[in-house]
Amino acid sequence: MYTYFFLLGVTEMDFLELVSEVGFPIAAALASGFFVFTTMKFILASVMGSVKSMQGIIMSLDNRVKTMNHDLIRIDVLMSAALGTKPDIERIARAQGKEDARRD
Repeated sequence: MYTYFFLLGVTEMDFLELVSEVGFPIAAALASGFFVFTTMKFILASVMGSVKSMQGIIMSLDNRVKTMNHDLIRIDVLMSAALGTKPDIERIARAQGKEDARRD
């Protein structure tokens, strides 16, 4: 516990003065509150790093899904033209205006 107060620049005398002014239960509650705060700060910092890496993975998966959708529509139109059937216009219209995710 002394190391935490040392990091804040609080000496042992300052802590004892705090105990004499507000009482031991309140000083102990403040010290434990500080401990909980620093613990939560370290935990949340590591969680945010994990979330950012997962966000990158999800964005790349979304990009792959968009690419596959555009490829399926292209294959559908080519097959419809080769077989002489009418292509699914509603499916093509739903994809119209959406950006192609391919990087070619």
